[in-house]
Amino acid sequence: MRWALIAALLVALAGCGDDNQLVVSAASSLTEPLTECSGDNVKLSFGGSDELAAQIRQGVKPDVFAAANTKLPDELASDGLVEKPVVFGTNELVIAVPQDSDIAAIEDLAEPGVKLVVGAESVPVGSYTRQVLAKLPPDQEKAILDNVRSEEPDVKGVVGKLTQDAAGAGFVYRTDLVDGLKAVTLPADLQPVVEYGAAVVEPSDGAQEYLDGLTDGPCADALQQAGFGKP
Repeated sequence: MRWALIAALLVALAGCGDDNQLVVSAASSLTEPLTECSGDNVKLSFGGSDELAAQIRQGVKPDVFAAANTKLPDELASDGLVEKPVVFGTNELVIAVPQDSDIAAIEDLAEPGVKLVVGAESVPVGSYTRQVLAKLPPDQEKAILDNVRSEEPDVKGVVGKLTQDAAGAGFVYRTDLVDGLKAVTLPADLQPVVEYGAAVVEPSDGAQEYLDGLTDGPCADALQQAGFGKP
């Protein structure tokens, strides 16, 4: 009996600990700033925004969902699966290439032999990429798409292919550039509007506080230091 009571107490204490820990599902491009600003009571889960949204639809209940676009949080809110979303940051889509690359403009991606890596169409970085390519002359768009060698589930996958020399160019966010890569800036008329949206999934004071901190607080500061723009 005594050991049964002790076991029950331990289970109860463990449950309290879980209740006190916030779970935040966030786009992989937010890995560095959110890891830096989130406390020990926050469990972070990173991945493609579309995959994380699909998990919520399947019944997964993080406390907060932060996506690399506003479309996914808005759709979840329309279906009553999250609270009203807020825009908490902006970014810039660029073409990432190795430091010694001769690629200097988007037109160069249409040249034969270019190995291009992009995000899958369902993930925000892939959707933004296709918005850009759709504004090009049809022949140029087709030539660039013909050079695609890999479609990745998130932006970290695109960066990984580039750093592993598996591709010579890729569309990423400027904040995802790493040592060994440089950015080819897109013309202003091709640059998509890259906005990040977040929403509370499981309402609580802690979840609301974390959401508020994305726009004003330590996480907002970490985002700006990482190169994200203000909403």
